[in-house]
Amino acid sequence: MPAPVAYTDVQYAGDAATAACVVAAGWREAQPIEEHVVDIPSVSPYRPGAFYERELPCLLAVLARVTVQLGAIVVDGYVDLDEQGTPGLGAHLHARLEGKVPVIGVAKTSFRGAAWAKQVLRGTSLSPLFVTARGIEVAEAARLVREMHGPHRMPTLLTHVDQLARGIVRPRRGYGR
Repeated sequence: MPAPVAYTDVQYAGDAATAACVVAAGWREAQPIEEHVVDIPSVSPYRPGAFYERELPCLLAVLARVTVQLGAIVVDGYVDLDEQGTPGLGAHLHARLEGKVPVIGVAKTSFRGAAWAKQVLRGTSLSPLFVTARGIEVAEAARLVREMHGPHRMPTLLTHVDQLARGIVRPRRGYGR
């Protein structure tokens, strides 16, 4: 049986944030086995080049609610910020977890050209997703993202976690805030 995968996202509203996480039994699943949403009343201000200072505490808060041992965590954004491996949000999360869980970054936009990121085309979209990773080879992470459930550019569960963070949908019964 594949190890569970957590998909995470954070939405900001002024000085507050909402962090969401859905956990699936494996990479190709369409339905989560867990859903969690955490409201964070106060977050650090955004600092250019230090986005992780703002988002990492939010991700740790929502990941603390997960009840299963994870095989990987997917973040909305980059793991590394350049070819030299300058740590981005995903790298800081991977380090905070002492390298015990692979972290895969899936970004919708190119950052500084993103030549180091693996581009993944899904569905009929001509716009790639940009995949980076720590704890797993980037090519393998890109393959897993390509195979995730859903016919569109954005995989089903990445869309779902985004909607949870934005408050567009509510967590299923038994999970939540």
